[in-house]
Amino acid sequence: MSIKDQPKPPRSRLIGNILLSLAGVFLILNFLLPMFLGPQLAAVPYSLFIHQVQEGDVARVQVGQNQIRYQLKAGENQPGQIFTTTPIFDLELPKLLESQGVEFAATPPPKNGWFTSLLGWVIPPLIFVAIWQLFISRGGGGPQGALSIGKSKAKVYVEGESAKITFKDVAGVEEAKVELVEIVDFLKTPQRFTQIGARIPKGVLLVGPPGTGKTLLAKAVAGEAGVPFFSISGSEFVELFVGVGSSRVRDLFDQAKKQAPCIVFIDELDAIGKSRSSSGFYGGNDEREQTLNQLLTEMDGFSAGDQTVIVLAATNRPETLDPALLRPGRFDRQVLVDRPDLAGREAILKIHAQQVKLGPDVDLRTIATRTPGFAGADLANLVNEAALLAARQMREQVAQEDFNEAIERVVAGLEKKSRVLNEKEKKIVAYHEVGHALVGAAMTGGGQVAKISIVPRGMAALGYTLQLPTEDRFLMDEAELRGQIATMLGGRSAEEIVFGSITTGASNDLQRATDLAERMVTTYGMSKVLGPLAYQQGQQSFLDNGVPNPRRMVSEETAKAIDGEVKEIVEQAHDQALDILKRNRDLLETIASKLLETEVIEGEELQGLLGQLQSAAAATV
Repeated sequence: MSIKDQPKPPRSRLIGNILLSLAGVFLILNFLLPMFLGPQLAAVPYSLFIHQVQEGDVARVQVGQNQIRYQLKAGENQPGQIFTTTPIFDLELPKLLESQGVEFAATPPPKNGWFTSLLGWVIPPLIFVAIWQLFISRGGGGPQGALSIGKSKAKVYVEGESAKITFKDVAGVEEAKVELVEIVDFLKTPQRFTQIGARIPKGVLLVGPPGTGKTLLAKAVAGEAGVPFFSISGSEFVELFVGVGSSRVRDLFDQAKKQAPCIVFIDELDAIGKSRSSSGFYGGNDEREQTLNQLLTEMDGFSAGDQTVIVLAATNRPETLDPALLRPGRFDRQVLVDRPDLAGREAILKIHAQQVKLGPDVDLRTIATRTPGFAGADLANLVNEAALLAARQMREQVAQEDFNEAIERVVAGLEKKSRVLNEKEKKIVAYHEVGHALVGAAMTGGGQVAKISIVPRGMAALGYTLQLPTEDRFLMDEAELRGQIATMLGGRSAEEIVFGSITTGASNDLQRATDLAERMVTTYGMSKVLGPLAYQQGQQSFLDNGVPNPRRMVSEETAKAIDGEVKEIVEQAHDQALDILKRNRDLLETIASKLLETEVIEGEELQGLLGQLQSAAAATV
């Protein structure tokens, strides 16, 4: 689809060019022309001028404020030469000239003084206005707000001017596509619904995590319906000047009415749609609130008559939106665009894989299995990273190993081969990672241990153990959560068994284990002492910023009980990890020695070694 750029009015640029031209004429008349057209006289030092006066060589003198012009006496058949000099404040000069009999007078005023004075009063303001108009023409605003600054900045995509996006180009969000198919029917044949009294929805709100394809879905709706598509971000409404946002909202809907039926898509709606109440107000100013009020008004009144305009909006922070936006009659429907499941990830990979040359060994199903939690944008980036890796290796096709390396780069970060560990640190890291692998392999429901590496990656990881799920999981019981905590503590436990001491390498493991144990107690109600109660406030948010939900107000006794339960869960998982590693000490030594030699163990070799692991049934809680 192409973008129709509206031409900016040339009036401000024309006025600015005229004023700049006048300023140039002023400079030429007053400075450049006198410099080049006036008489070019030789300048001499003031001391030479005084000496010539005292010697009686000067015939006449014109004394000005900034210049003294004098003429020497004429010689035989030779006119007197004229020179100039810069005056010095000297009260004795008139007496000296009179005593030498020199004819002197003041320099007459210029003949065009009135014109120069007029230009001096008129041209400077014109120069200021010209510069102001120049900035206005570049910035798109100014006093002519109705011409530029109040205009909507929405991009208009029109059917038929280029390749369109349809539902075939969108995968992994089948439920959302089903909901939006009805919107397409509304746009194609609105009479079929209106003739029986059905009301066409005014707005559809797409909510979901970042990168799941909300914008792509909106474009697909417009492509399927074959109608114009207005796209704008919420932040583009608000400017420095008060009233600009509401003016742009009005202009946007005026344009949409003229091209109805059409779709108006507002991305990042929370930029202007945050709650106005004291409890939900997250910052802003009066301009943002006026913009929101205008949007509410337009959504109430723009569907008069037979104009079919549907507003699609997207946000990943629905909890911050104003309730007036979410009521029926404005955004009648809310469609969840969630992260894709296994089948959805495979379908997304097939779409993006069409853009690259795949090798015969590439298995998209396996790649989809190894990427749980990846959104559509993550998978598109994964395919691109694999293609870049293949090109870097001078290969003509993307191989399965390129996808495997791309997954590790996304999950764990880039390899830090320049970060060299000494022998002691390397040995500690090897036993630490093997400890994670053995405990993780012994736990049920924890996924398959696919790789162990002591090559540093990312910002702080000196090694890593890659444990991949064999299927998508949506529910986990208490035993599986305790197994995850034991796996996190497997590295620290291996250090205790082998070296009799601990290092700082397990700090991140301890943090994650403690957070998971606290969620078990305060969120999931997995505590026999505290019972089935939630002590954290639940908030619907798709932004994973790492900040835990705030804890409810609890008594000192309850807080002490929570801490005690969290400590008990972590200590039990620690004992469980120690027990597994002690019973498999020989296997721990064997895999660690192998890892120190090769730095990486994966594939069938790793599965063969882990197959010797003794059953952990006796160690489970």
